[in-house]
Amino acid sequence: MASESEDDVEMGEEDSVKTTETNKNDTVYLPGKSMDEGEQLVCDESTYIMYHQAQTDAPCLSFDILRDHLGENREDFPHTCYVAAGSQTDKTYSNHVIVMKMSNLCKTQKEGSDDEDDDESDDDDELPELETAIIKHDGCVNRIRATFLGEKNVAATWSEKGKVFIWDLSRPVNAVNSSEVMTEYTKNCESPAPIHVFDGHADEGYALDWSKQSPGRLLSGDCKKNIHLWTPNSSGWSVSQQSFVGHTASVEDIQWSPNEDNVFASCSVDKSIRIWDARAAPRKACMLTTSNAHDEDINVINWNRNEPFIVSGGDDGVIKIWDLRQFQTGQPAALFKHHTSPVTSVEWHPTDSSVFAVAGEDDQLSLWDLSVERDAEASGAEKAEPDVPPQLLFIHQGQSEIKELHWHSQIPGVIISTAISGFNIFRTISV
Repeated sequence: MASESEDDVEMGEEDSVKTTETNKNDTVYLPGKSMDEGEQLVCDESTYIMYHQAQTDAPCLSFDILRDHLGENREDFPHTCYVAAGSQTDKTYSNHVIVMKMSNLCKTQKEGSDDEDDDESDDDDELPELETAIIKHDGCVNRIRATFLGEKNVAATWSEKGKVFIWDLSRPVNAVNSSEVMTEYTKNCESPAPIHVFDGHADEGYALDWSKQSPGRLLSGDCKKNIHLWTPNSSGWSVSQQSFVGHTASVEDIQWSPNEDNVFASCSVDKSIRIWDARAAPRKACMLTTSNAHDEDINVINWNRNEPFIVSGGDDGVIKIWDLRQFQTGQPAALFKHHTSPVTSVEWHPTDSSVFAVAGEDDQLSLWDLSVERDAEASGAEKAEPDVPPQLLFIHQGQSEIKELHWHSQIPGVIISTAISGFNIFRTISV
């Protein structure tokens, strides 16, 4: 393992997923359920195909998964993942973009072998490895989003200083892949300068998204309700001087349509979700609006890649599914109230259009499948435990104040999540 500066990273295996155990009778623990004297929470390792952890000295509460050249639909262990994360520390000039290579991510699920000594003897060979390369960043990283331009990874970051930066990650990615490049990178204290900086926002912000249809096209939204469009050109990017007009409070999240080139969605503290046409004049670009989509601030949205659905989560802890074919009715296609604190991250599965994941400040990451209800009714299956929606597949715990999650688009079923307590990299038996 190699790492740099105060952003040293450590990795480990599972120790924090929770079920209850009373004597030798295991029962499933649901958050909020009372526990009897003598009961304790322990990890049910059988429910995870893979589960690893990583920690940084400074919290990295926003990250994105970098695309790589290792292939699609990778099932064989061990796995390798590349991540770009942004730190949040109050130390002056101490924040960084951290490029990480997590390798030797082995399968951790035990497969019923009676020879525990054999399992233990293999532990040393199955330790995960990690390489990191850092880039100095001006201010805390509010949010980071990456894209693949040509043959290189590029990231955009929102700084607490009210600036949006664009970074070429080629050199740090090369460093985590090569000991020779890493030696030079560390020896020369290399820290690439941003390839573009925009300081035209009225305030800091969090909303940030790269286009899926037009490489290099970017949207950024700030806490003063403004949304700016970035268009790539021969010298970098041109950023619209006029912002899109519609929201009346902070823009919390933005999502380009995965299928339509000029359409995007946004959500806000004003409790609305809006659908926009980037080709229209900024004051006329808002096509559809659902006001009071949530009872409190809407924090996050995510656009389904295969179906006309958007999932949203807010401070009310509610998850809502919006069918864009019925968006103007103002009524969600589905509503789930499971999380007991603000929802901080939502994301659809890359290929299964009915599955999505949700994270919240209640230290839970939940997995959902919209198709389960139909299957259960058709088969006459027993009803789920009271207050547990049948669509709820899995609850992952063990992290404190989970802030973001992402599915790995090239490794089926793998989720990476970040929290105050660090990163988890896992795949459950449910997806």
